[in-house]
Amino acid sequence: MSEFTNVAVTKKANCYFDGLVTSRTLTFPDGRIKTLGIMQPGEFEFGTQARELMEIMSGELEVLLPDEEHWRQIQGGESFEVPANAKFRVRVRSLTDYCCSFLP
Repeated sequence: MSEFTNVAVTKKANCYFDGLVTSRTLTFPDGRIKTLGIMQPGEFEFGTQARELMEIMSGELEVLLPDEEHWRQIQGGESFEVPANAKFRVRVRSLTDYCCSFLP
C-alpha cells in the first residue's frame, strides 16, 4: 500500500537520538496506529510496548532482534517484526524511510 486515506496525523514529530530518528503518528478510524519516519545513519536501540511490524520503504540497515545472536541485513522493500515488551537494535547504513505498524 503506497498511501493511507482517512487517517488523523499528529502534527508534532516524534524525535529520538538528537533528531537522527523522527516520525509522525497516523491514527486510523478503527484505532490502529502507525508511524512514518526517517532514520539517519547510526546505531540505535529501541524498546517496544506493543508488537511491531517495521516495513523498510527505502534504505539499508541491520537489525539485531531479541533472542537472536546474529544481525539481519534489511533493505528497502523488506520488513521485520518485533515482539511486545522487547528491545532491539539497528545499525542504519543509509538514510532509511520506514513505516511502523503497532500490532494487536
